[in-house]
Amino acid sequence: MSRLNVPVAVRWADLDAYGHVNNVAVLRLLEEARIAAFWRHAEARDAGLWPTAVLDAGPGATTHTLVARSEIEYLLPLGYRRDPVTVEMWIGHLGGASLDVCYQVTAQVEGTRTVYVHASTTLVLLDATTGRPRRIDEVERAAWEPYLEEPVPMRRRSPRRS
Repeated sequence: MSRLNVPVAVRWADLDAYGHVNNVAVLRLLEEARIAAFWRHAEARDAGLWPTAVLDAGPGATTHTLVARSEIEYLLPLGYRRDPVTVEMWIGHLGGASLDVCYQVTAQVEGTRTVYVHASTTLVLLDATTGRPRRIDEVERAAWEPYLEEPVPMRRRSPRRS
């Protein structure tokens, strides 16, 4: 089981009136981790930091991504902390033109790993010229398959009755 562990700083501006990271700010933390792990940036092309960073970023990129779906479960309130949280990521599903990125936002609390958030994002790869979905290519699939495991466990709501 291989996971990407991306440190992301919690900013003071991420807090809401209740003193914990706002739900919208959690989406930003996930986005920051996802961008670091999956997109190649011009200044980091040869750094070799993330083996999953195979999508080109910036002007001239041939692939765009569309967030088709996001699902988040907030398990515990996450307050401000000086140390970054760890966003653990893996691939829960690798399809023809889409992938599900799974997340756990964790931090060490008194020496114990604590999970604050479970989440999942469905990304669709788009041809930048046409805007239409495109197939995951061999390079991308080879980079992402080692991180393929069961999707994040989410509690499902039962249907509401009228």
